[in-house]
Amino acid sequence: MAYSRIEVEPSSGALGAVVTGVDLKRPLDEPTIAAIRAAWLEHLVVFFRDQDLTPAEFLAFARRFGALDEYPFVKGIEGYPQIIQVAKLEHERINFGGIWHSDTTYLERPPMAAMLIAREVPPVGGDTLFANMYLAYDALSAGMKRLLDGLIGISSSDKADVSRTREDRIKDSPTAQARKAFEATHPVVRTHPETGRKALYVNVAHTARFKNMTEEESAGLLQYLFQHQTRPEFTCRFSWKPGSIAFWDNRAAQHNPINDYHGHRRIMHRISLAGDVPR
Repeated sequence: MAYSRIEVEPSSGALGAVVTGVDLKRPLDEPTIAAIRAAWLEHLVVFFRDQDLTPAEFLAFARRFGALDEYPFVKGIEGYPQIIQVAKLEHERINFGGIWHSDTTYLERPPMAAMLIAREVPPVGGDTLFANMYLAYDALSAGMKRLLDGLIGISSSDKADVSRTREDRIKDSPTAQARKAFEATHPVVRTHPETGRKALYVNVAHTARFKNMTEEESAGLLQYLFQHQTRPEFTCRFSWKPGSIAFWDNRAAQHNPINDYHGHRRIMHRISLAGDVPR
């Protein structure tokens, strides 16, 4: 796709693109916002460099794309409840969200999207991987697609591997709901409400089983899908610098922050945008 208001350079053959030619500190007109949204829908995650935004400017940019959402487990930063700090400190060994996932699929209405801005990054490491769930679905056989059609996944906030990744931040700044368990049901294959494309919609962090099946009965197929959906040819990798922003479509992309910088600090700020009920 050609873009007249911005420059868009794909990051990989699977997904991701770096957007240049725009200063996010300045008010953006509607055609520029429309061009960014089109690039985001095409590439699933768009990246910006050298955008030293204040929290207020970061919120103002996010609001141009949808209503703001709040994360249920961790309080926002002071004065800005919709911005949460995604941090790993020098003495910590486990990083926040350090597992392949779509954000908070244990909610009835998971976020449409999220934006992450880098405040402090380690000297090396701390990259984030992204994966394209359109491609993951498209690569399945016709027989597997028929099997998955109509299956419902049960997502839980209490799966052990992901619960561990938020323990440090819950100790620092818990919300009133921080110890509550959330559970939601969503189709294993969802149809994107804007593009009409089908995407595989299970993830290893949150999907516990299929509806009307036990965890043991569900495990074999789920493990195959978890391994399949993050094959290297479905992914891209982003290296952060202070002022870098990633804006991803949570309906059709997964992400995984790599935990390879022990002894160093990594501080990010995240905003979530409200979504709909997956269909």
